[in-house]
Amino acid sequence: MEFVHKSVLFDESIKALNLTDEKVIVDGTSGGGGHSREISKNAKKLICIDQDPDAIKVLNERLGDKNNVTIVQNNFSEIKEILSELHIDKIDGFLLDLGVSSFQLDTAERGFSFHKDAPLDMRMSKSGLSAKDVVNTYSETELANVIYRYGEEKFSRKIAANIVKKRQDKPIETTFELVDIIKSSLPQKAMRDSHPARKTFQAIRIEVNGELDVLKKALEDAFDCLNSGGRIAVITFHSLEDRIVKETFNAWCKGCTCPKEFPVCVCGNKPKGKVLKAVVPGEKELEENPRARSSRLRVFEKY
Repeated sequence: MEFVHKSVLFDESIKALNLTDEKVIVDGTSGGGGHSREISKNAKKLICIDQDPDAIKVLNERLGDKNNVTIVQNNFSEIKEILSELHIDKIDGFLLDLGVSSFQLDTAERGFSFHKDAPLDMRMSKSGLSAKDVVNTYSETELANVIYRYGEEKFSRKIAANIVKKRQDKPIETTFELVDIIKSSLPQKAMRDSHPARKTFQAIRIEVNGELDVLKKALEDAFDCLNSGGRIAVITFHSLEDRIVKETFNAWCKGCTCPKEFPVCVCGNKPKGKVLKAVVPGEKELEENPRARSSRLRVFEKY
């Protein structure tokens, strides 16, 4: 299958990077190269990062011949290490397009989709802990906590209990086996608004890939690597990601943290930058790409 990914909020995110031919930009989630291809036309240097080996293969095919592009297989949370190995001190822009790519969702054997029967996997890097490992080895309490915390699923305890009960007969190995367990754990009225497995699959995927932890680390490390005037642009697809980005950006914008009763500032803290915008897809984009519905772009500029 060809690596196809419809880049969400494409024009807005490219514009947010404020590109010039003197800037060094990092695309931390290059995927099929949608954003990267455009950035490479207007940047001095572009570092394309992705942890998915399938994406790296496609990036080399599509952008490997460009002199100003360097392609790196790694997790974007290792931004400091990556830049150090490339002997790059500072960057002018950092883009993250989070979530699962259309290619990963549509490639059944990757195990991301609850619409396709396939082995439970969900590993973006195709290595390490898998969804099968989580489902079959985590305790009932651990499973319930993961499903509630990362999926915000109020029926997490029932789902976890039924997973543990079912795996006593045989290991749970496929996406549809897990979907059936989830369906049997929810009341009928809870299955009307969206697919009953959506929240649980999201939760397990986040756990497998450590998505929230790597996001927090990546934002802080990318900030340290930014030049003055540099920008971080992040496209999120669910509230947990968006909350981390929003709170991190807002924390950087805070100045004095002294108690209100202090007559003068003694902490010396000053704002580190400013939030430029928060953008959601327009009606036209939603018509063309329904998967963009939950997306949001946030942009921060460093002082």
